[in-house]
Amino acid sequence: MEQRDLATLFAQLGLPNDPASIDAFIAAHRPLPDDVALADAPFWTPAQAAFLAEELQADADWAEVIDELNSELGQPR
Repeated sequence: MEQRDLATLFAQLGLPNDPASIDAFIAAHRPLPDDVALADAPFWTPAQAAFLAEELQADADWAEVIDELNSELGQPR
């Protein structure tokens, strides 16, 4: 099975997936308001939002990594 981590999730979403780019993305979009679901965040394209929503809904292989991203975005720093 393919490894599922933040780097592969970012690649799946068509985003730069090196550690510095991931950190910069999270820093730029943190904190995600408590009342905004990750897939509903305004910074996703419609295709990205649909992928995130579908994977979470299906509790698919990506769900754990998407939850990790959601947690990272929810933490103020």
